[in-house]
Amino acid sequence: MSAKNTEGKRSARERMAAERERQRVAEKRRRTMLALLSVLGVLAVAGVIAVVVNNTKDDDGGSGPLVYPKNVTGEDRLAILDGKAAAPVTLTVYEDFRCPACQAFETGFSKTIHELVDSGQLKAEYRLVTLIDGNLGGEGSLNSANAAACAADQSQAKFRAYHDVLYANQPSESDDAFADKDTLKDLAKKVDGLDTAAFQACVDDGTHDSWVQKSNKAFNDSGHNSTPTVLLDGESIYGQGKDLTPAKLKQLVAGAAKS
Repeated sequence: MSAKNTEGKRSARERMAAERERQRVAEKRRRTMLALLSVLGVLAVAGVIAVVVNNTKDDDGGSGPLVYPKNVTGEDRLAILDGKAAAPVTLTVYEDFRCPACQAFETGFSKTIHELVDSGQLKAEYRLVTLIDGNLGGEGSLNSANAAACAADQSQAKFRAYHDVLYANQPSESDDAFADKDTLKDLAKKVDGLDTAAFQACVDDGTHDSWVQKSNKAFNDSGHNSTPTVLLDGESIYGQGKDLTPAKLKQLVAGAAKS
């Protein structure tokens, strides 16, 4: 073989090797670019999701839009009102529909509270919390509070009646029966005129869930740590060694009205 042919073959091999190296580099660059675009795509999608999530959360971490029920009161609009806004004395009750102690309070005092409210001596402000959900897990506190807020959308009278029905039918503390929205809708049949399509949709959609979560956060921030917490014009009157009876409640309300 002549030197010329040998040189020609060497040049051909070198060109082929150079071409293979060029292709290898190009392929590596292509894979790198695809990987980068993939990462950017994931980040972009994550950014969109983050925007959507942030836009559907209220400032206090609740999921979904913040929809206030009707018949709410207070500067923060987190209390459901029963009574006339102009009543001279305010009873504030922080309560959880899964809470046995709340049921005990309502069993002992609801009749007296209703009498005082209906006579115009008192207005009751109910602040709904999800303490038992937090302690034992589940969604019964949240779902029942939302359902009560859905009843408040109808009227104060519907809220009061449904509020009392929930306590009259409260399951045991460890039984998260109120998590079942069908159960909550069935209980509405015990309140005249409440079992409507609007009420059912409100319960199913969790329309006021974020409002309930906002109310619960306000409870946590208030320094109170148990339910029921019962305040008369801002002063605690129930529990922690306080000997409250229906007759004593009437006396306290009369005294507060005079002062």
